[in-house]
Amino acid sequence: MNIILSPILTEVSLRRIIAALAFPPLLASAFQPFSAIDLTYFQRLVFWVGVVVLALCVTWAARQVTRTCLSGIHFSWRDTALVLVNLALFVPALWLLSYLLITINGHQAPGFLSVAPYGALFVTGLMLVRGRRRTEVLPEQAEPVQPRLAKRLPDTFQGQIYRLTVRDHAVDLVTSEGTFTIRSRLIDAIAEMEPVPGHCTHRSHWVADAAIAGVERQGGKTFMRLKNNDLVPVSRKYKPMLEQDGVI
Repeated sequence: MNIILSPILTEVSLRRIIAALAFPPLLASAFQPFSAIDLTYFQRLVFWVGVVVLALCVTWAARQVTRTCLSGIHFSWRDTALVLVNLALFVPALWLLSYLLITINGHQAPGFLSVAPYGALFVTGLMLVRGRRRTEVLPEQAEPVQPRLAKRLPDTFQGQIYRLTVRDHAVDLVTSEGTFTIRSRLIDAIAEMEPVPGHCTHRSHWVADAAIAGVERQGGKTFMRLKNNDLVPVSRKYKPMLEQDGVI
């Protein structure tokens, strides 16, 4: 149960809670959902509350679908798929909500095409928010940070460390300039990777977040595809944490 609720709870913030509580009453006061149908304030409030709840649920569901089924697709195509999934889920659900709310009061329900513009408006807002988040993240990705562990590599090393892998009583450092082996425990090597963000994918593997190029599934097993085309296994123990952090 915690695994299911965790990705939902990570999306909750005080600002979003306040917005979710404030917007529906304001929208209900200012707008009739359908110009040809005169709804009471309570009916409008129920409608706009439903729109907000549906938007949150559909956004979460669409992310899970694209993350699970389309993780290996190029990012721009994945965005396109996210738009289509959002439309496919949001518009029919909103039409059903409108149908139930309006017909129960004896009015004629709006047609499917009358509800479709709300879906387009919702998806446009979603893409604008995603685009703003991307521009905020890009500056942080521009400057690679060298971890303390890089001091144990040759003085000429100027590359990036992609992953750490246990081998016997040593640790292999797979980098953009080749593989280096040091005498260390994996847990100590991971500690020396600070401040570079990364994740353990297996008890014998740690990968830097910046080195992840995608996620692949082969024979029922999950693997991380890195920038150097290495495939790193993802074990069942670490998979829930990786999903919660949005890595897979």
